[in-house]
Amino acid sequence: MLGYRLFLLLMLPLVGAAASAAAAPPGCRTRCGEIDVPYPFGIGSNCSREGFSLDCNTTDDGLEKLFVSNVEITNISLPLGQARMLNEISWQCYNVSSKSLESSRWSLNFTNRPYRFSDDLNKFTVIGCDTLAYIGGWKRHDTYWSGCGSVCHNEVSLVNSSCSDIGCCQTAILKDLTYYEVQFASNFNSSSTWNFSKCSYAVLLEANQFEFRTSYITTNQFLSNSSKAPLVVDWAIRNETCEEAQRDITSYACISEHSECLNSSNGPGYLCNCSSGYHGNPYVARGCQDINECDDKDRYPCLGICKNTVGSYDCSCPPGTHGNPLNGNCTADQKLSSPVKVIIGTGSGLIFLLISGMCIYVIFQRRKFIKIKERYFREHGGWILLEEIKAKERYFREQGLAFKIFAKEELEKATEKYDQNRVLGRGGHGTVYKGDLEDSRVVAVKKPKIIDESQKNEFGKELLILSQINHKNIVKLLGCCLEVEVPMLVYEFVSNGTLFQLIHDNNRASPFSLATRLRIAHESAEALAYMHSSASPPIIHGDVKSSNILLDENYTAKVSDFGASKLVPKDEDQFATLVQGTCGYLDPEYLQTCQLTEKSDVYSFGVVLLELMTRKKPIYFEASEEDRSLASCFILATKENRLMEILDDQVRNEGDTELIQEMSELAKQCLKFTGEERPTMKQVAEELDRLRKFKQHPWVPQNLEEIESLLSQPSVDHETYYHGIETTTSYNPEKRLGLDIEYGR
Repeated sequence: MLGYRLFLLLMLPLVGAAASAAAAPPGCRTRCGEIDVPYPFGIGSNCSREGFSLDCNTTDDGLEKLFVSNVEITNISLPLGQARMLNEISWQCYNVSSKSLESSRWSLNFTNRPYRFSDDLNKFTVIGCDTLAYIGGWKRHDTYWSGCGSVCHNEVSLVNSSCSDIGCCQTAILKDLTYYEVQFASNFNSSSTWNFSKCSYAVLLEANQFEFRTSYITTNQFLSNSSKAPLVVDWAIRNETCEEAQRDITSYACISEHSECLNSSNGPGYLCNCSSGYHGNPYVARGCQDINECDDKDRYPCLGICKNTVGSYDCSCPPGTHGNPLNGNCTADQKLSSPVKVIIGTGSGLIFLLISGMCIYVIFQRRKFIKIKERYFREHGGWILLEEIKAKERYFREQGLAFKIFAKEELEKATEKYDQNRVLGRGGHGTVYKGDLEDSRVVAVKKPKIIDESQKNEFGKELLILSQINHKNIVKLLGCCLEVEVPMLVYEFVSNGTLFQLIHDNNRASPFSLATRLRIAHESAEALAYMHSSASPPIIHGDVKSSNILLDENYTAKVSDFGASKLVPKDEDQFATLVQGTCGYLDPEYLQTCQLTEKSDVYSFGVVLLELMTRKKPIYFEASEEDRSLASCFILATKENRLMEILDDQVRNEGDTELIQEMSELAKQCLKFTGEERPTMKQVAEELDRLRKFKQHPWVPQNLEEIESLLSQPSVDHETYYHGIETTTSYNPEKRLGLDIEYGR
């Protein structure tokens, strides 16, 4: 399938390339094999604008092919500012004979070149069983990383054309990327699935040109015949906007008359296009030529008299007639005879009937739209939710809670029809928009991407459970909209960004004391402890990370994204597909068992605690491969008595060694490999509260035996509710296992 689509891609010419290829400087080639090379691109010296030089090489089979940085180009588009290339596929295979891993990892570097990887058309795609792969790179002065993992236990679970984390997964990339590399997590490999899946693959490719086949898992078909994947790059005249470039006419690229400048949508830079009514190459003198609309009846219809004008055309009826020349409805200027009047009357009647039919159709479509909204509302459990809200009206009033079912139009108005300027954040599950309600409240509207069809009826009931969560350190769920295909959620708006931004954003990063870090950690732990122990029924967060901890105007922590957009999994396969964490925070025990417990939240919180202490990211590509995981780096540092080396300078300079050691010990307990050995979130919150009080009043004697018993006392077993999944957890510190967190865990 991939090879067939590549063939179609190679045979499909892009708009504008052929028309402008002949406009290169004199003596320069304008074609390589079957590919047109329009200026500013060029082959050879002095034939291109700086940075746009290409190579035309003859391959072993005698064909001429176009290359840049050893990557084959299959098409160039001037109007779209895009080029299509063939990208290498990285792989990792398990050798049964030697019981070792063999791999080939690819990187692509367009630094100081005009190319950016298209974030709209490309996706990072990973194929395999028990596979975790990362894509890392940089955009200008900042690093970037993301990951994607897939799990499949047997061939039966694989489904053709389905890339939903079983055998295949995909994730989006950021804008303005000039470089990327692929890394595989070595501790995720095919050693346990080699009998039907020996290899894993990872590649950045054009998403709509890829369709998953189960044979990619069970055979090496994905790499057969030296296959490569289609990749789309956005190109532009870089590093200047249109306004800046037009100030220096000597370097301005849009030199043709009747051309216009458009700012690039992917990274700094601009493109040139011919003005309306003109076509050609705007990058060369006199490259934009007038379009003779009269020669193209398909695009410029005229059934009367057509006359081409500069930049446009005129279409008129013949002399002595009048009417609409575009459709040939020109009639003579004379008194109409009776038969003509009859014809006109009949035609008018037909037109009336046509208009009436259109009105009936519009009414029918409107009613159909209303019925569709009602169907969505019913399927998402809206009527059940209304009955529950009515039954609990008194309880909501006494508790000071408010939950509203919003209309679709109300949220569209609040977000200005989901305007891009109102985007607060994007994630794997959806996009969050800032909204202004009619009652002047500012809210955050979460618009998820997908919903599990089998979970719709439980959605309303689950929202009512989550709406009753009332804690100062948890973002309040204010309402929902159920009359759309994928339900939308409305939360309270938290104004000061995320803890991740406070810690890692270079533009925002500023010194903050150990006491402040300790307070934020305690507030976050209190919120998670409330969800585990006090909410009814208890709730597991499932994706604890610093970007899911918001900060208000007083830098008070508020835990967000606690699962309201995820539905109740009914069986093991749905559970493994639905529950997704974030690389660097994932509980290593969950990755092996696919069973999420409250101790999974404890592990993830331990990583957040390390971020606060070290100001390092959970996964950072700038380090060596063995030091890229913050958790494993921390465990190794504590074993080798190098803890102070990895701490943030301000934490280290405050000199509160005893407090640092106790915080480190708490983080170490949270990061135990086995969930049974970790403390509960309630125990973690109590320990952080003790450390805060000790920080504020260090002269108060501490009962060390009582403190030790706090972290060693088994918690009472209880049933934990995770969106319909019941588990029983307990903390037993006597069952100690060695902790060996490898890269990617």
